[in-house]
Amino acid sequence: MVNQKSGSFVSLTPFLQGIGQIMLQGNVWTGLFFLAGICCGSFMMGIAAVIAVVAGTLTAMLLKYNDDEINSGLYGFSAALVGVALICFFQPTFIIWIAVVIGAALATIIQHLFIAKNIPAFTFPFIVVTWLFFAIVHYYPALVRPQAVTANIPVNNYLGLCSRGFGQVIFQDHVWAGILFMIGVFINRPIAAIYAIVSIALSAMLAYQLNEPVSDIYWGLLSYNAVLCAITFAGKKPEDIVTGLIAVVLSVLIMVQMRHMGLPALTFPFVLATWLTIIIKMVKHGVRLKLQQ
Repeated sequence: MVNQKSGSFVSLTPFLQGIGQIMLQGNVWTGLFFLAGICCGSFMMGIAAVIAVVAGTLTAMLLKYNDDEINSGLYGFSAALVGVALICFFQPTFIIWIAVVIGAALATIIQHLFIAKNIPAFTFPFIVVTWLFFAIVHYYPALVRPQAVTANIPVNNYLGLCSRGFGQVIFQDHVWAGILFMIGVFINRPIAAIYAIVSIALSAMLAYQLNEPVSDIYWGLLSYNAVLCAITFAGKKPEDIVTGLIAVVLSVLIMVQMRHMGLPALTFPFVLATWLTIIIKMVKHGVRLKLQQ
């Protein structure tokens, strides 16, 4: 890798960390494991992730956003998710590849608006851009061709569930993709990986109690938002366990409700559950300070 200030070459660090930040991990090796996992599940999605993270990060550079934020990958992860999502849902036609680049740039700009206001956006820019594209396709369906739906049956065991709980964060249902994602999180922050693994079991049990289809549970569709919530609040304090549990439960409840309403959830249950949990923490700390005074 070459430092971006040293000449005509650009460091790979912001791009790889951008991919790693999809699960809140600012680590180059984590980004490499994530990219390998995406390619393992779908080489085409891997290409889309690379194009999108490059487009998003270069947009931030061209608009002269903060260098530290760029190098940390904060302008790459929502962009990368946009690229993978579009290839996941639609066949990779010329229009889709154009949409990947434009969507990545737009996600970066939205991300900057939140960063400038010091508001934790998480993956919300990716959600907004992808929902916008879904809305356009709804009114102009002839523009794109949806991907064919496969009818594979998941293996009903915890290894498959755990793998797909990680994998579905980046639209992957291949077992090895999820394992590579799990390793990527673990090498950067082991406690976050442990929290995530526990959250998969908890979210699956809760989804089962809420009568969600068992096949969807084993596909990880009721767990991937819980994984992101658990990683966000992972820590060694008792309070971290409590807030993580609250966020995980909220994410499952929100996910189930969105499924029943027929809405494309993406990672919105994670974002909303995390925002609500942060608000709960702020209120709790505010009440505690008043009591101490």
